[in-house]
Amino acid sequence: MKRVFLIFCMALTVASGMAQSPYIVKTKASKSTGEVTVSEDADGVMNFLASNFKRRSLCDWEVGMKFMVIPEKYDLVVCTFYDAKTNDEVNNGNLRHKIMVYKGHTKDNNGSVRLNFVCQDDNKEYYFKIPSGSFDDYCYKMTGVRTLAYLGDVDKARELLMGETLITKAQQYMIDTENGGQQEIFVGNNTEVKVVAIGVGTRSFPVKIIVEDRHGNQFYQNVAMSRTNCGLRDDEFMLDKAKNTFWGSFNFYDPNVSAASYSQYIGQLVYTKNATKMVGPTGETVSIARLTQFSIKKIEPKPMTDFVTLWLKNAQNGFQYAKTVKLEKGEGDDAKGNEEDYFDYWFEEGNVGKGISDDNLELIRKGRLAKGFTAKEVKLALGEPEKVLTSKEGFVSWYYKNGHVVKFDRSGKMM
Repeated sequence: MKRVFLIFCMALTVASGMAQSPYIVKTKASKSTGEVTVSEDADGVMNFLASNFKRRSLCDWEVGMKFMVIPEKYDLVVCTFYDAKTNDEVNNGNLRHKIMVYKGHTKDNNGSVRLNFVCQDDNKEYYFKIPSGSFDDYCYKMTGVRTLAYLGDVDKARELLMGETLITKAQQYMIDTENGGQQEIFVGNNTEVKVVAIGVGTRSFPVKIIVEDRHGNQFYQNVAMSRTNCGLRDDEFMLDKAKNTFWGSFNFYDPNVSAASYSQYIGQLVYTKNATKMVGPTGETVSIARLTQFSIKKIEPKPMTDFVTLWLKNAQNGFQYAKTVKLEKGEGDDAKGNEEDYFDYWFEEGNVGKGISDDNLELIRKGRLAKGFTAKEVKLALGEPEKVLTSKEGFVSWYYKNGHVVKFDRSGKMM
């Protein structure tokens, strides 16, 4: 008999022809992500949660509260509900994704306590039997009813968050796969995203928030907004499950807040000191010549690194390019690294063409010199000299490592 019971409870039956619940939402296929920088506003997030998502213990449940049956693997073995008409146990698989409306609790003639529900989908009545003791004893000691994801949080989240712009705070998020499963993906901190769908997640994390980044990639996080009936202790959300709270995965985006440490760079004119590779406007890697003029449009930090991505507008064609660098050298261990990691290796501030003829600029880009070049033009063409000597007559000589010597007359023009 026990074997028959287990087989019965493990069967997962979904009624054919049933319209999919609007609470069931999924992501579309993903691409790559990009990040923006904003300030943290933990107090604002906490106030938002405290004001709108009250945690309701079982003792505080009110008639009319709605839940969805979301059975996990264990719940397909051990049944949760009884049919109120027949008193038979009901397979959780048969109730999967059905909405249960709470009708209060009652006591049987034998003294056992029932939590009563009516199913919104089939209009049948079901109950959950408290194993032992009084209602008060159970509701204060236990966390609720297995399988039930609280829909009040889902509805409230839809009301307040749909279409809102948020910032990611976690690193791991999820996407839905074609075979009906889920896959974990990495998303950079401080990625700007828009809420595109909100549905039901799991019993422990009832609110599934689907967001989309500026590249059109969608991903989601299942979060516990109020933790009503979540089945987990508070301390379980402090470490590995912190991302399954709203404050652990998202922050509110404030378009008026920017990274003050980067503000000095935004709008700055720069040009390339060396030929380099950049990500082009269509996502391909392209070669950029020396002395190409740009203006800095945006700076995005790379999560958990000292690198940032510079978004640069090309002064000649108007297209936007991206280059990843470190902005400044630190001290000690922070100063270690390749010279080519740093902004100063690749870029010089200013307008490269100011005061230089087009003909001279073309020679400079090729690393060639011409009589009459100024010190600025020589430096652009060959770089900084290794040694500088000035004669008694006022002539200046620049010496380079490759043996090249450039001489200037007393007016500062190349001889």
